[in-house]
Amino acid sequence: MTSTAPEALHGHDAGDKPPSWPQRLRRFGHVPRPVTGLRERLVPPYTRPSERLWAVLGVPPRLAERMIRWSAWGGPLLVALVAGVLRFWNLGSPKAVIFDETYYAKDAWALINQGYEGSWPKDIDKSILKDPSSVPVPTDPGYVVHPPVGKWVIGLGEHFFGFNPFGWRFMVAVLGTLSVLMLCRIGRRLFRSTFLGCLAGALLAVDGLHFVMSRTALLDLVLMFFVLAAFGCLLIDRDWARRRLVAALPLDEAEGVLRPDRSVAENLRLGWRPWRLAAGLMLGLAFATKWNGLYILAAFALMAVFWDVSARRTAGAVRPYLAVLRRDVVPAFFSTVPVAIVTYVATWTGWIVTDKGYFRNWAETAGKGGYWTWLPDWLRSLWHYENEVYSFHVNLTSGHTYQSNPWSWIVLGRPVSYFYEDPEAGTDGCPASTVGKCAREVLAIGTPLLWWAGAFALCYVLYRWFFRRDWRAGAIACAVAAGWVPWFLYQERTIFLFYAVVFVPFLCLAVAMMIGAIVGPAGSDERRRTIGAVGAGVLVLLIIWNFIYFWPLYTGTAIPLDSWRNRMWLDTWV
Repeated sequence: MTSTAPEALHGHDAGDKPPSWPQRLRRFGHVPRPVTGLRERLVPPYTRPSERLWAVLGVPPRLAERMIRWSAWGGPLLVALVAGVLRFWNLGSPKAVIFDETYYAKDAWALINQGYEGSWPKDIDKSILKDPSSVPVPTDPGYVVHPPVGKWVIGLGEHFFGFNPFGWRFMVAVLGTLSVLMLCRIGRRLFRSTFLGCLAGALLAVDGLHFVMSRTALLDLVLMFFVLAAFGCLLIDRDWARRRLVAALPLDEAEGVLRPDRSVAENLRLGWRPWRLAAGLMLGLAFATKWNGLYILAAFALMAVFWDVSARRTAGAVRPYLAVLRRDVVPAFFSTVPVAIVTYVATWTGWIVTDKGYFRNWAETAGKGGYWTWLPDWLRSLWHYENEVYSFHVNLTSGHTYQSNPWSWIVLGRPVSYFYEDPEAGTDGCPASTVGKCAREVLAIGTPLLWWAGAFALCYVLYRWFFRRDWRAGAIACAVAAGWVPWFLYQERTIFLFYAVVFVPFLCLAVAMMIGAIVGPAGSDERRRTIGAVGAGVLVLLIIWNFIYFWPLYTGTAIPLDSWRNRMWLDTWV
């Protein structure tokens, strides 16, 4: 009797195998991760547009190659140009001292004129707006609660353009524009894609919170600029260090590929790392603008060390943590922390060289005696000043109309109104045909659709970090957490949504990364890429439309009261 094989009963030969999971998933557009060589894992190449795209657009190969080469800087510069035009358009409007400009614009003017902040009379703002030349700089020292760098930056604009709204907003607008350019380049290096880098910069250009803060003389945009610059420096340093490892690893001449080498990976000294020193300088300037830069310094320093661990592990180190501890930790520490501290102290030079600054002579009067008299008097006075400022910040619990909890920031729960007027018809830009009054407001709020998409993008970034071990997602998550999480430690303190501007660039990077995933990975079939491109394009266009729709609330443009109410999407925005 002949037995029947089970395979014959199911209609296929014994040699047939059921399709694997990756094969089954390909039916739904899944593309397996390509196997990359050691060189590409250490220093990934930049992606290039497909030849098919140029063929569809009718671009000759030689011109296409030239466009690819020039787009690395041409694209970011074009995006930054658009951002700059938007930010400098009618920069002096409203012609008013809006929100906390009443502190920083005047402190900046005193700094550049006498090296220390003065004690300004109350209700002096109207006189400054009417005729700033008639308002003398007060010589009595003023008690200030933030370090001086941000005010020096604001004062530089006042030095060139005068003690007026355009003057004190000028340098902040410059840094806002440059930050868009930096983010394009940072995104390009992070994602190895000029398109995604320019997309991240374009998203930052049309974010309402970044836009408003770029047109207001407050410190937080200055802080954001230095934090973003430090991130960019560390990113360049990461590539620089990995290229050193690539140059030192052995090359298999027969196959033409790099081979991991434990001895090189664990013992190579990476030597002089100028970009890490530059990052330390930038972090020092961030800390010297607002103190929450100190949390970012700690987070970025740890992130850079973990990048070194990853590089040495990839290069072949069996004990990468021990190798980094022996070769990298001490140089990394001295390249960042001491550099940042020295930078911070140096920014107080104007206060140090005078004898009239607030608490400047404390060590010689109330601070006499004690165990620290061997230190210079100016240093002890500065330490006392800093201690008093810290006490002020942690005990700042007085209520404010526009304060918000950091939990609500990502959904824009409670924005901050910097300026509001309700002009009559025919006055202050209110059309004469308007029935009733108009509303003029400068509202510090992010572009809603961008931020709400950002909430999903952060979830995607965390997924990529936890489950795919994507270092790019980890870097974005680290930067967002460094700017956001510390505020949860001060739940009782009076805090505001505009503090979140420090992590807005990294939120834009997260959205750009998510949009890249929507478009689809390289190698996807045409149907998958087409559907993804349409979906991503619709999302980007909706974000741009949303920015245009809220433009009057970002610029203080007079609109009918009903139009203003239509833009109050949440009750907490009023």
